[in-house]
Amino acid sequence: MKKYFKYKIVLLFSLLISLIGCKESHEVVISIKNPISLDREAETIELYASDFKTLIDLYGHEQLAIVHKKSGQLMVNQWIDLNGDGTQDQWLFQTAITSNGEEEFIVRPLKEGETQPQPSKMTYSRFVPERTDDYAWENDRIAFRTFGPDAQKRVENNQPGGTLTSGIDAWLKRVEYPIINKWYKNNLEKKGAYHIDSGEGYDPYHVGSSRGVGGIGFWAEDSLYTSKNFTSYTTITEGPIRTVFKLKYQPWDVNGAKVSEEKLISLDLGSNLCHFQSTFKSEAKLPPVAIGISLHDKSGKTYISNQDGVFSYWEKIDEDMLGLGIVLPKEQLNDAFERKVKHKDASHLLVLATPSEATVNYYAGYGWERSQQFSSDAEWNEYLAQFAKKVETPLVVTLMM
Repeated sequence: MKKYFKYKIVLLFSLLISLIGCKESHEVVISIKNPISLDREAETIELYASDFKTLIDLYGHEQLAIVHKKSGQLMVNQWIDLNGDGTQDQWLFQTAITSNGEEEFIVRPLKEGETQPQPSKMTYSRFVPERTDDYAWENDRIAFRTFGPDAQKRVENNQPGGTLTSGIDAWLKRVEYPIINKWYKNNLEKKGAYHIDSGEGYDPYHVGSSRGVGGIGFWAEDSLYTSKNFTSYTTITEGPIRTVFKLKYQPWDVNGAKVSEEKLISLDLGSNLCHFQSTFKSEAKLPPVAIGISLHDKSGKTYISNQDGVFSYWEKIDEDMLGLGIVLPKEQLNDAFERKVKHKDASHLLVLATPSEATVNYYAGYGWERSQQFSSDAEWNEYLAQFAKKVETPLVVTLMM
């Protein structure tokens, strides 16, 4: 599996002392520098197990701690087996860092009597067979779902309960704790329960055959070519920092050519945007990838900033405003425009991307007024602009061993 990056964090290795050659060294210092004039909250730091092999061999990965050097605080952390081979590959933790600031952390074995800190918040994702075959995911701020082959089959066979779309559905939550399992359970007991806000949020967002929040297609000859529902899934991880999973889609027709897709989705704690990485296979040359946001009744406010790689739609859902957004690294940007048509679920803000080696990376998500995270389109657009700047200018992470 290709490595992917939340903010494209660059690892600069400064091998001052080799752990292999110096068995007395049981610590690694992590220096993190913020090169931009922007405070950064809930920044995910990605480390790799191969850089801590000696310590892992001596103590085991579960016994390694990450300690904030100045305060002595043990940091919540998460190991990830990226390829499912039973060996941990990636190590995550989060920190805040001020404008042009620097922080240092120490990796060392847990001391006698110490335990890993318990997280107060979590990310979560799972396959949901009890509601046909959704796949749902969430963090402390947002939640989503998309739809599998049984939901597709029901529509195609004129059976009830189906959904035919590869679009992304937003679940509008307004609490920091997980809600997926509770909402599905309530919906089984009383059909439609998650469409009513009982204090935690609800699902008023309509996807239909649209792209929803960041679903994709291909744009060729003024037409949008989209896949059907996902056909298989792999849950890679969930935990206190990040959830990651993979969806696969059967080949579909794109203006006479067959294209298949594998979509890697990750969501970090504290973020209003998911990271999507779609990889395509086709024998034909691919047209631009179209990343979409549904315009619903077309009465919202669209914002397009090619200069920043930021695109948003601010619309009213029931009694509250909802901001939808896409952040696309500028090197992949091709074009962006509104497409408004008469037929249902076909009007979109479309952001066209040119794949790099048959892969497109982007971020998409939402901010809901009722959650009290954002109160205006200006606030939402500023969040997206700052997010894009962080993607463009990653933290500098140096390991000193």
